[in-house]
Amino acid sequence: MTNNQKDQAKRFLELHRRGDPLLMPNAWDLGSAAVLVSLGFEALATTSSGHAATLGRLDGGVTREEALQHASALARGTHVPVSADLENAFADDPSGVAKTIGLAAQAGLAGCSVEDYSGGPDPRIYDLGLACERVAAAVEAAHAGPVELVLTARAENHIRGRDDLADTIARLQAYQEAGADVLFAPGLTNPEDIRRVVESVDRPVSVLAVRGAPPVADLASLGVARISVGGAFAFAALAALCDAAEELRARGTYGYLDSTAAGARAARRAFAG
Repeated sequence: MTNNQKDQAKRFLELHRRGDPLLMPNAWDLGSAAVLVSLGFEALATTSSGHAATLGRLDGGVTREEALQHASALARGTHVPVSADLENAFADDPSGVAKTIGLAAQAGLAGCSVEDYSGGPDPRIYDLGLACERVAAAVEAAHAGPVELVLTARAENHIRGRDDLADTIARLQAYQEAGADVLFAPGLTNPEDIRRVVESVDRPVSVLAVRGAPPVADLASLGVARISVGGAFAFAALAALCDAAEELRARGTYGYLDSTAAGARAARRAFAG
């Protein structure tokens, strides 16, 4: 732990302002993190799917050790707060969750998240009782040391095919009671649903920018405190790679070179310091 990490965690929480949302893009490697910081973003998150893609794997295919090493590299290689996407904290049981969050506190991070979805070969949404125990264990570990990591508790219903808003609200209220600093229900797009979530809790609410979600100005008017993009930027970059490669392979032309100058300028600006 350093005083800088303590300051970063404090700053990260302060950046969550209801109605003035923190725009928090998700970086997938140190280069993308540096570019995003150079563009003026005040905090970053990792992305489990984007990180997995850099290793040639699908989301859910990264180990705890790999995720923590990756998150630590981003946190120590940038000067803004970094929050780690730690999926289900790589454990079903609360003690395993606490161990992962404790390790995250040693990784130089300002925050991290824990999901209520198991992933793995038998994926499920944890029942509410176990989910609350897991969040409570995560909070205790996140707040145990001199650095109080900002703990985001995620209710995964709406990106896992379970569109039950009442259950989502009940979960977020329970996670608030368990001590979570930020609440997140990725996949919500209906403005009234988002408003109901924001008004049902007293903690900052994060929203995932997915297709159909309201624009930033509208989310601000709904009282949202944070907006993240998940793996979208990482896969937008992969799509650009595919377009360039397909042009070369299928047409034998070099139109993709038109955009490389801008990319090179961005890299020089981001990496020079």
